[in-house]
Amino acid sequence: MTERPAERTTGGPMADRGREDTAVRPLTQRVQQKLSDAAQEVRRNATAPTARQPGRGPRRARLRLTRIDPWSVMKTAFLLSVALGIVMIVAVAIVWSVLDAAGVWDSVNRTVQDIVGNDSSSSFNVKNYVGTSRVLGFTMVVAVVDVVLITAVATLGAFLYNMAAALIGGVEVTLAEDN
Repeated sequence: MTERPAERTTGGPMADRGREDTAVRPLTQRVQQKLSDAAQEVRRNATAPTARQPGRGPRRARLRLTRIDPWSVMKTAFLLSVALGIVMIVAVAIVWSVLDAAGVWDSVNRTVQDIVGNDSSSSFNVKNYVGTSRVLGFTMVVAVVDVVLITAVATLGAFLYNMAAALIGGVEVTLAEDN
């Protein structure tokens, strides 16, 4: 003979005999109340106009950022650091060409000739030391190092944020609708 499980409803044969499960009954009522509240909210949202009703403030949502994906941070940081490196190389090339067009290097050569004297400075040319090719080469090396460092630091920052968020719960953000 198999045993029949006890029914957990307020009505039925068990209720007639006076053996209600008092621990489950309030839980059932709370669940039914939550379900009916959620259904009413869905009905209100379905019939509510999309525009904000006058007299009501903007809707707000409080969210907590508890985890950042390190892989997506690494990809984004790599892309942005490559773009920053390209911008840096182009900016240095433009500055150096503007300085050359303005005659700064000739002026520096004349100043060195005046200070040192005409005999020893005839072989001196500032472009041999800070010429465009050397400066752009150095800038490219710095850009590559920056790409590696920025990507690594951003990824490490994501890992550290995740560990800190696990301890303290993350950053809380409040989002609001536009007026």
